[in-house]
Amino acid sequence: MALFGKMENLDAPQDENKVMGETEKVKVLIIGSGPAGYTAAIYAARANLNPVMYEGLQPGGQLTTTTEVENYPGYPEGVTGPEMMEDLKKQAARFGTDIRFGMATAADLSERPFKITIDGNKVVEAEALIIATGATAKYLGLPDETKYAGSGVSACATCDGFFYRGKDVAVVGGGDTALEEAMYLAGLCNKVYLIVRRDVFRASKVMQERALKTPNIEVLWKHQTKGLFGDGVVEGATLVKNMGTPEEEEVKIAIDGFFLGIGHKPNSDIFADYIDTNDVGYIQTVPGTSKTNVPGVFACGDVQDDQYRQAVTAAGSGCMAAIDAERFLAEQE
Repeated sequence: MALFGKMENLDAPQDENKVMGETEKVKVLIIGSGPAGYTAAIYAARANLNPVMYEGLQPGGQLTTTTEVENYPGYPEGVTGPEMMEDLKKQAARFGTDIRFGMATAADLSERPFKITIDGNKVVEAEALIIATGATAKYLGLPDETKYAGSGVSACATCDGFFYRGKDVAVVGGGDTALEEAMYLAGLCNKVYLIVRRDVFRASKVMQERALKTPNIEVLWKHQTKGLFGDGVVEGATLVKNMGTPEEEEVKIAIDGFFLGIGHKPNSDIFADYIDTNDVGYIQTVPGTSKTNVPGVFACGDVQDDQYRQAVTAAGSGCMAAIDAERFLAEQE
């Protein structure tokens, strides 16, 4: 997991005496970037908490893989995901956040200060910890998912469905997530193919009934995705029906968008020994706050949000985490 060493942001305050491998003490440590992490950093820095941030494996989070963002307030003409994340990063650095390129690989939250290992060889001790590590969308593992990323492949209907108004799309999956995505897209698109590997749904009964009653949703039972095709953008999908049986056959459908509805995996594994999570791994916070079961540890963004998973809600929770951390530290003085 130690995929890269520390590379510090040149715009943020630096200490040339810091050496990899030693223990460093900080007041507030933010793990992960994206809208939640950067917003937490902006608020914490403005509160003179001198936050240190490690951006993680994907600096900027999932939005860096999104071509157009049109539903974030303040960008009337829209903005690309990478551009918006760069704006947030610059704002966090402007107020003094020490932004670093590195990944948390282990955590000891048994006592304060909390000990976080970075890239396997540096320990950072923090008086308060903000977890903003996000969640990773699950993919089928097809090479075409990478080939057409941002060009027809998406893991968020709410984020990208608007771009497929009046078009034909497909959603993969048979659980609540897939059916929710399909229902949302059905209100925008001409037709929605629901690609289901088995001959039954895993979704709740109420979601099944809604999906089956929606006229422009066509369920493709016992179909598995073999690949996607198109000239630069997705123009169709190649499926296999009844795979592994004498009735196996290849089927092609014409679509403009291919949506993954097989869920997300919250990036909370290294904290699991100390932090309460649900059965999927989403960090549990006290309702109305960013507080976890460990005093001084706060969670924000998609790592604790299994409902909305939007940039604007992530940013809002990042604000909450910074304010909660500020109040916690004030109480310790």
